[in-house]
Amino acid sequence: MRLWPALFAALAAAPAQAVELQFCWRGAAGYSMTGLMRFPDALRDAALVTQDDITAFEITGWRHGERLGHWSLEALGPDTSWLLSFDPIAMRFPMTGIGVFQAWNAGGAVDDCGAPGFGFNAGNGGQDVCVDGRFVTESTIPWETPLYAGTTPVTPACDGAPMLSGRHPLRTPPAPA
Repeated sequence: MRLWPALFAALAAAPAQAVELQFCWRGAAGYSMTGLMRFPDALRDAALVTQDDITAFEITGWRHGERLGHWSLEALGPDTSWLLSFDPIAMRFPMTGIGVFQAWNAGGAVDDCGAPGFGFNAGNGGQDVCVDGRFVTESTIPWETPLYAGTTPVTPACDGAPMLSGRHPLRTPPAPA
């Protein structure tokens, strides 16, 4: 029965499938953010994906199409604000409750993204960005504004950004009979 160890080793070495999604956030005063994230394919039907499930993540901040800064999971350190929740069924980042809902290199005070640096925060005070260690209050939009992700490429102007539709962007409709 030496076949089992060889089979197990082959399966363990096989690359895991991953879901890769893009998103674009449009804030106030010309601020926007583009992003990309990956998580294991096995979680595509999960109730919730959190920061602990994410295998790749990056965001880039923009103002009127001009690049402001960037942050990626590779820069995650022990003092980095990192809180993420994503509903893969609805394809949206939940924005409900009290407190901070999303903290991507920007905590509740939205001033801890580093200098130079960029971060995004969503909580009951609004959705906004941090640029170079400064809370950019003019970027703030209402906290309940939906933020969706999808497979469609995005631009700093949020052209082609995922919109809620009747069809799930990760599901393939059945072939006609």
